[in-house]
Amino acid sequence: MRTTARRAVQAVCVLTTASLLAACGAGKERPSEDGTAVGVTDTTIKVGAHFPLTGPAAPGYSEIPSGHQAFYEYVNDAGGVHGRKIEMVVKDDAYNPTNTSAVTNDMILQDEIFAMVAGLGTPTHRAVVQRLNDDGIPDLFVSSGSLQWGDDPKKSPMTFGWQPDYEIEGKIIGKYVKENMPDAKVGLFLQDDDFGEDGEKGARQFLDSQIVDVQKYTPGGSTDFSPQMSSFKSKGVDLVLGFNTPSYTALSQIAAQGVGFKSKWFYSNVGSDPALVGGLLASMTKGKIPAEQGVKLMDGMMTTEYIPGVDAPEDEWVKLWQKVWDNYSKKGDEKLTNYRIYGMSQAYTFVQALQANGKDLTRESIVETLEKEGGSFEGPGLAPFRFSEDSHMGISGTSVVEIKNGASEPLTPVQVTDIGDAPIEEDDSAASDAPPSSGIPE
Repeated sequence: MRTTARRAVQAVCVLTTASLLAACGAGKERPSEDGTAVGVTDTTIKVGAHFPLTGPAAPGYSEIPSGHQAFYEYVNDAGGVHGRKIEMVVKDDAYNPTNTSAVTNDMILQDEIFAMVAGLGTPTHRAVVQRLNDDGIPDLFVSSGSLQWGDDPKKSPMTFGWQPDYEIEGKIIGKYVKENMPDAKVGLFLQDDDFGEDGEKGARQFLDSQIVDVQKYTPGGSTDFSPQMSSFKSKGVDLVLGFNTPSYTALSQIAAQGVGFKSKWFYSNVGSDPALVGGLLASMTKGKIPAEQGVKLMDGMMTTEYIPGVDAPEDEWVKLWQKVWDNYSKKGDEKLTNYRIYGMSQAYTFVQALQANGKDLTRESIVETLEKEGGSFEGPGLAPFRFSEDSHMGISGTSVVEIKNGASEPLTPVQVTDIGDAPIEEDDSAASDAPPSSGIPE
């Protein structure tokens, strides 16, 4: 078992396969003046992405596009993909859906992107998913585990997820808790959107009778969670399952200490990076909780993992990411992090899709390629993708780990499943995956 690291439309037509998208009106190619696909020339492919480069969600998430850009530079220096170099336009939406709509409009109309790749956030990307599908723009590998990116290709034929969705993560967490902590009184700490809703849906398949309290927060709202932690304390909660972003992991820990609430913690993959949370605790408490102590505070917490990261430096994928980062990070960028690895891993999948597509690249063809071949793509993920005509869902599973000294120790083998009542099974099919010698998908 590899040691791994934490880590992010309503269509009238009902046809799903990419070859029929044009007949539906969704996915219809709008050629540029020289006859090629919009955003594509004989020598370049231009893609776009929205990320919170500023604001409360920026810690961690703002590092993801630098991972993309470093890997694309690595590929470009090797000649690109079928002779084309990848250009990535990144725009700041500050994790605000209104901003996301504005910057996406700019990328479509001014930058004339071929595709949106890795746009981040559940509430933010929801604001633009219909626009992208209505305009027939590939919407690939959304940096979020919401079900809406892949569970209904009829509704959003151009959109694909990438990471495990929150429902299957909730199922895997729920099953582990049910089998290993059957007497735990469980409290749910949830982001009040699809993130929390989908995670709760999965967890309740196994833990409905053990859940004694549910507390939610609105992104960008109050940052004082003393009432929520006091509620958990009064209900006798001894295990909190958190489906929340990293800032709210830190805030929940500060509030729990403030009201004297002690519990075991099981955070979703999204909110469990020890180095980031430790830094946030130091910042939010103005040094009262030093970063090192914040990392130590994560000891014993549980989470899930689906790609190898910085706590596995001998992993062949991590060696590749380190080499890429050492040679292609922008001047002034800091060290390799799990968020930059996340970005490189997504970028690898995008390059793999372009390679599989071939020289004749259109918006329709990249969707068709993912539907027909994406399920067999190899890469750094610990579990296979679920891409097909019937599902645009991403990685199919995770392992459960415990955090110790800023690193993770596996508690389970990789567990794979699908949404709904699909069974959870062990899977080691991706355990032997390693990058090609060139580091570039073939």
